[in-house]
Amino acid sequence: MAMPLGAENKRQVYMVVALFSVVVLAGVYELHSYFAAPATPVHTVAPPPAQLHTTASPRPASTSTSAGPEAQKLSNSLDPTLHFDKLAQSERIEYSGAGRNIFSADSAPVKIEVPLQSARISAQQAAAQLATQKAEAPKAPPIDLKYFGYTQTKDKTIRAYFVHGSDIFAAKSGDVVDHRFKIGTILPASVQVTDLSYNNTQTLPLTAN
Repeated sequence: MAMPLGAENKRQVYMVVALFSVVVLAGVYELHSYFAAPATPVHTVAPPPAQLHTTASPRPASTSTSAGPEAQKLSNSLDPTLHFDKLAQSERIEYSGAGRNIFSADSAPVKIEVPLQSARISAQQAAAQLATQKAEAPKAPPIDLKYFGYTQTKDKTIRAYFVHGSDIFAAKSGDVVDHRFKIGTILPASVQVTDLSYNNTQTLPLTAN
């Protein structure tokens, strides 16, 4: 058997039912708004430039020539017409030169003069020129040293004595006399001397001073 509800309890039940109904309606509205939203965002369209109000004055056209030099203006007197009569007249011109016509295959070949002799020299001529050059080469002058004596130490070292002009020199083998003459082998009767200026080697005999 159901128990009767009081007036206060009925009021609370009505309020709970009303609140629950509001929550359900709000949830249904949110779901409907989420699924019914458009796939692409809506963009605002800016007004055309003609509708924009500005206080700036319009920019005048630039008259500067910094972009490049001015093009050359041609005269209107030029005639672009093709004149066939003048073209035909130029084609009828015949070659009247004294030499060979390079535009004709029937033209006579040019006569080439035969050289008197070859520009290349033969091996015999080259050998003859080389011998002439050797014969004309300056000969080395005789060495003007005078070998007039020598001494020998206990260790068998030989020192030779030379006269060059008014100077006297004592030198061993390998020494250079007067910055020019290199002494070679020293023997009691002769000495080998090389003139460094001409790379000439001579044998000087022992002479009396």
